[in-house]
Amino acid sequence: MKTNVFLILSLFVAQFIFGQQTIDTIALKKEYTNLENALKEAEKVFRLNLSDQNINIPSLTWLKFKNLEYLSLKNDHLKEIPREISFLSNLKKLDLSGNDFKILPIEFADMKNLTEIYLNNERNLNLPATLEILSNITSLKLLHLENDNISRLPKIIENFKNLEYLYLNDNKLKEIPKELKGLDHLQYLDLNNNQLKTNTIAPKNLNFGFKIHF
Repeated sequence: MKTNVFLILSLFVAQFIFGQQTIDTIALKKEYTNLENALKEAEKVFRLNLSDQNINIPSLTWLKFKNLEYLSLKNDHLKEIPREISFLSNLKKLDLSGNDFKILPIEFADMKNLTEIYLNNERNLNLPATLEILSNITSLKLLHLENDNISRLPKIIENFKNLEYLYLNDNKLKEIPKELKGLDHLQYLDLNNNQLKTNTIAPKNLNFGFKIHF
């Protein structure tokens, strides 16, 4: 009898645990694309995609998304990025591509969990100043600077010591940036569709091995 009771309790606990894991997994994967709907249950929102919407979002609205891990504001024509986004302590992935801002808020330097940021198609971007801010984010592993009209990387890129993936495709680089020499954790470099000279294809004088996409 005791064995049967124990078995029933074990099954009940297992069903509860795995059922809860399923619910949590669904919540983590669900992507909200409408701000009004997302605000109805802001604390349950993990993924928010507001791309191509050209919307004006009050600054304090961001503070409601306490558990947000992924945010896309791609192609929203933002002239300024709200500094309140930097207060999203759980944010891991951020896409700000295709906007009109010149520099990120200085508060972004305090983002402790951000691992990936997209800054593609940024024609007005002040790259040295922006990288100066991002260089303080030690958790940053993936950096996208695609189609940004880059002909030379600022020296500050040397400070991205934990960077693992760097995307510089569709720019105007004529050689592999020497500034990358000290990035010991770099695993992948995308230089596709640049203006590389044939004699600079081999990653000479770099003190680490990584995969390069030409």
